[in-house]
Amino acid sequence: MSAIVLKNLDISYGATKVVWDVNLEVAEGESFALVGESGSGKSTVLKAIAGLAPDWTGEISVLGQKRGHGVDRAFATRCQMVFQDPYGSLHPRKTVDTVLSEPLQVHGLGNRGARVKDMLAAVGLDQRFRFRFPHQLSGGQRQRVAIARALMLDPRVMLLDEPTSALDVSVQAEILNLLKRLRREQGLTYLMVTHNLPIVSFMCDRMAVMNKGRIVEIAPATALHDGRFNDPYTQSLYAASGGNPDRKVTT
Repeated sequence: MSAIVLKNLDISYGATKVVWDVNLEVAEGESFALVGESGSGKSTVLKAIAGLAPDWTGEISVLGQKRGHGVDRAFATRCQMVFQDPYGSLHPRKTVDTVLSEPLQVHGLGNRGARVKDMLAAVGLDQRFRFRFPHQLSGGQRQRVAIARALMLDPRVMLLDEPTSALDVSVQAEILNLLKRLRREQGLTYLMVTHNLPIVSFMCDRMAVMNKGRIVEIAPATALHDGRFNDPYTQSLYAASGGNPDRKVTT
């Protein structure tokens, strides 16, 4: 079964259409990247799937269930999103314990204390962080909390919007390795937005290249080894990365 299916997806902000005719299938268990320059529509696609950009037409399905335009509580148990900025995505006046407990409370799930402890351990945070506030955490620690929050409801699909771009270079590899391990251990499917081709090479199985709101090419991530792309824009993007971005990955 496909984890994510997008058919003829158009997305608008008010009267302005920003994404045109996106058709995409992400297999269950796959790690798939949306790449392209800033403003190409990558994050908008993720927001539409997550329900944060409701002005769309076409079809969005996650794990065989079609997504509507309204609030869908059941959808949250299947699919969650990790945002780019760990400084802005956590409430500054809520402790880590409260942040992680809230999804369980909203969905009426019990055993919250044990679940919080287990998830902190899963993302590599000591229990002493449980009752700290976001301002008492580093950027990498905040992003670990954001990942833990996204996993609290045991979703099978994760939407990752530039999950390391706001972090120091020294911390980025730690978060990427964490995401890779969690995918392996929990059988997760990732749809990741990034403009960083070395991350695609390290994290993903396939990639779709977006330009001006449209997908111009879908290719295996292995194409990053030899630059075998068909679309001129993709070729220029690859050339701008210096070619073979594998050589630049440090983990």
